[in-house]
Parts: sequence; structure tokens; C-alpha cells
Amino acid sequence: MTRAPTHDKAALLELLAAPMTAVAACDPSDPAAARAQLERDYPAGGPAATALRAALSAAVADGTICERGDDALKYSRLSKPEANPQQLSVDVVWMAGKGPRHRHTNGEMNLCFAVDGDPRFDGQPEGWVVFEPGSAHVPTVTGGRMLIAYFLPGGAMEWL
Repeated sequence: MTRAPTHDKAALLELLAAPMTAVAACDPSDPAAARAQLERDYPAGGPAATALRAALSAAVADGTICERGDDALKYSRLSKPEANPQQLSVDVVWMAGKGPRHRHTNGEMNLCFAVDGDPRFDGQPEGWVVFEPGSAHVPTVTGGRMLIAYFLPGGAMEWL
């Protein structure tokens, strides 16, 4: 028996407004500097991120988000770039394993939360992970499972 969703995507987007603002003010061309700036502006272990983690996790559990895909890779889109003032697409992924290869035309900023095990997203622990414009990868979570909020400037991404 599946439970009826109890979380509202609009409420989740309200919780995502602060990290979206931090991402929009960030230049991903220097991933290390961008990660440091994001950690200052929206600490991944801070109270706001802790509340966001709890809300996103609950929304996954009740099927409000990450309702597409299979157990290794469930995903959903919360916002297209034209639907928010930061001009970011926002996707949430429940991940253990590999995703599809793609290129980040304008860069990609990810807020990663460990769900179980000692997971790494492309070798990085939970927290902010930044990819520079023009970079490409096969997104991979090893050592467990992560819940990842993906932020793409202008929604720009190229599937490879």
C-alpha cells in the first residue's frame, strides 16, 4: 500500500530558496573557491540544511519527490529555471550507484546528504560539490546512498 504524499513541493522550494540564492551568487569556474563560498553562505551541516535534509527525506519517503526511476536512482524536478528568480533548475536525486553521463554547460552545484553508509559523490563526502562550466562526468555515488539537490544555472546541461 502506498502512502498519499503529505509534503508540498512549493513548501520544499521555500526551504530551497536560501541555498538557491547562495548558488546564484556563486561562480563555479573555480570549484574549490565556490565550495568554500557556498559553505560560508549556506553551511551544509547548519540548522537550515539540517531542516532541508529532513524535509527532503520525508518527501522521498512519502513519494512527493524522487518518484521516478528505480531504487538505485530515483529523481524528480522541483523547478525549471524560468520558474524562480535565481534562474536555476532544481532536481533532487536519491542515489546509490551511477547516473547518466552529462556535461555542465554553465556548471553544476550539488548539496549532498548522506542517507546510509559512508557515501561519496564522485569521490566527495556529503556537503557541497561543485563542477565547473564545461565539465562532464558520470555522476556516481559509492559506499552508500545520498540524497542530492542539483542546481544548474539556466538549467543548462547536455546529455552525452
